[in-house]
Amino acid sequence: MPSSSSPRAPLARSTLVHMGVRIAVIIALSTLYSYLHMYSTLRTEALAQLKQHVAERGQREQAIFVLAEDNHALLKKSLEGRLQALPNEEVSARFDRLFVHQPDGTIRTRAEGFDGTQAPCVFVPRGLNVDTDMRRRILASYDVVSWYGPAFYVRFTNTAVTLPEGGLVLYWPENSTWCMEAEPDFRITDFTHFTISLPQNDPERKTIWSGVYQDPVSNEPMASIATPLDQEGRHIATLSHDVLLKELMSRTINDHLPGAYNLLLREDGQLIARPELPDTEAQRAHLRDLVERVKNSPPGETVLELPEHDEYLVVARLQGPGWNFVTVLPEATMSQPAFRAARTVLLLGLLSLILELLILYWVLQKQIARPLLSFTQATDRVASGDFHVELDTSRRDELGQLACAIRLMADKVQRREEDLRHVNESLEQRVEERTRELKEVHLQLVQTARRAGMAEIATNVLHNVGNVLNSVYTSAQLARERMTDMRLEHVGRVADMLQEHQSDIGTFLTQDARGRNVMPFMSRLGQNLIDERKEIVLLLEDVGRYTEHVGDIVKVQQNYARTPRLHEPVQLAELVEDAIRINSAGLTRHQVKIVRQLATLPPVLTDKHKTLMILVNLVSNAKYAMDGVLPAERLLSVKMELSGTERVRIQVHDNGMGIAPEMLTRIFQYGFTTREEGHGFGLHSSALAAQELGGELTVHSKGAGHGATFTLDLPYVPAGEKTT
Repeated sequence: MPSSSSPRAPLARSTLVHMGVRIAVIIALSTLYSYLHMYSTLRTEALAQLKQHVAERGQREQAIFVLAEDNHALLKKSLEGRLQALPNEEVSARFDRLFVHQPDGTIRTRAEGFDGTQAPCVFVPRGLNVDTDMRRRILASYDVVSWYGPAFYVRFTNTAVTLPEGGLVLYWPENSTWCMEAEPDFRITDFTHFTISLPQNDPERKTIWSGVYQDPVSNEPMASIATPLDQEGRHIATLSHDVLLKELMSRTINDHLPGAYNLLLREDGQLIARPELPDTEAQRAHLRDLVERVKNSPPGETVLELPEHDEYLVVARLQGPGWNFVTVLPEATMSQPAFRAARTVLLLGLLSLILELLILYWVLQKQIARPLLSFTQATDRVASGDFHVELDTSRRDELGQLACAIRLMADKVQRREEDLRHVNESLEQRVEERTRELKEVHLQLVQTARRAGMAEIATNVLHNVGNVLNSVYTSAQLARERMTDMRLEHVGRVADMLQEHQSDIGTFLTQDARGRNVMPFMSRLGQNLIDERKEIVLLLEDVGRYTEHVGDIVKVQQNYARTPRLHEPVQLAELVEDAIRINSAGLTRHQVKIVRQLATLPPVLTDKHKTLMILVNLVSNAKYAMDGVLPAERLLSVKMELSGTERVRIQVHDNGMGIAPEMLTRIFQYGFTTREEGHGFGLHSSALAAQELGGELTVHSKGAGHGATFTLDLPYVPAGEKTT
């Protein structure tokens, strides 16, 4: 037993440390979960919003192209109808009235009265044989462009009809004198808007779009749409619009979501519009990867990932030219808000932890630490002979019951001291009448009896309490070892690792070889901590039961003066399990295997705590009796059965050292023991307790090395019956 002067571990501080560590781990795991949850939520919402935005943006940006194709469908239908409806007799007269052969050999629109902002112009290079069919096509084209050109000018730079022979009908208000100023040998058929409509370039003979090129007049980027018109398998004309792309490219570059940027790509991957980016090798490689990802994306997939650059791509295909409008969203725009929110959660959790620990410290100091200190001081005073202890017995909890028990024990010990003192005084008075020699002998006998009586009480209490306190100490040590073995330092290492990769946490967790192990590791660590917590809680519950049993043992010893005790309904099987559980730490340490054969019996009326004390002593003695047996062969058997109709028998058998025949008659004597460190009180007090219960405690052994069987025989009184 440690002395009262031994340094004591501060209960409040150690409890706070243990709880603080557990709560801190929970906060860290909660913060990590919050970050991952918020990141996943923000990512899902951001990508959904981005997908909707890009889809709507694609609808707006492709409107000009869809309108152009609709215009061409109307122009083509109108030109076909005009060619059929134009009278032959009107062709030559109108042609000569509107157009004139110039000295340079060309045919152009008459200059007198010409207003290029209101009507189209005509240019036919020199050297062409303008026959009646060509005249009809030029005149029909002139009429159609005159009808629709001014209306289309609202959205399109120009409207033109080009003949395969080289003739051109053009409505271009911004350059209305073009037909008058063109070189005589100028060949419009060499330009992109016409060549793309040739049968070899457009075998399906549908409306087709050119690539992006510079407008020769404004030097601005533009694209052309061309629709071929065939009759009887012959290419007779090409309808065209020129679309300036300056506004589209400006919107692509400047009108973007916060943190994102836009690109405009052709089907072949050629960049049409992109923001100004540093011209570095890394940036060029980045663009190449982005273009390849878009080119190789499956049809219909609009949301793409670019993990090597931590970016998401959302693609909208523009109807008409088939270009791809791409919005690039860096992953950091989603991870940074999640990280900031998780950091806020962590800070709030830490503040809450500090506040909870302060409150817990105050409660522990007031409710537990100070009362336990007063108990310790009281037991020190009783041990020194001062029986006047003042304890707070007004509490209605376990500490209040313990205070009452300590005070009651001190009062009883004091009364016994006083009784012994009075008996001693009376004996001295009687011995004075005898001879001096008889007086001295008698005085020695009285003192011996006094010491024996006190030793009987003290040794019984110490032995039984010692058994339970040994289990308390063992459970506490196991709890401490489990706390020490918890590898909490790994949490700090993971936190350091995450801090090192804070800027690219997503890539680290998904791409890095160590990062991919973080989440499985945290999951296993969390489960390990939960399992450890369960084990420690079980051990602490055992400590609570053992501490309660200390009070019960004290109460049992207080009744050893043959005072009657109220019997209560008891499940003997549960009592046997409690006795094993009280010794479980020692049984585990000694590697003892247990075999139970417990009959199912209804509750019986008996003194629960005396019975438990007997069973605890029997299990404890059996455990030590097997020290000389190999650990793998140590076996403890506990059997409970009815013996007749009025008795119940509980047997505790071990395969340990056994008992020699000459010792069987002395095994229950006061002070007799077979162990060097034993004191001989346990079996003696157990035998007395069995007699007080109306039963009997016996032992049987075949000799040394053959084990021993202790049998507790008790009256079988079911709880529904009353004892007489």
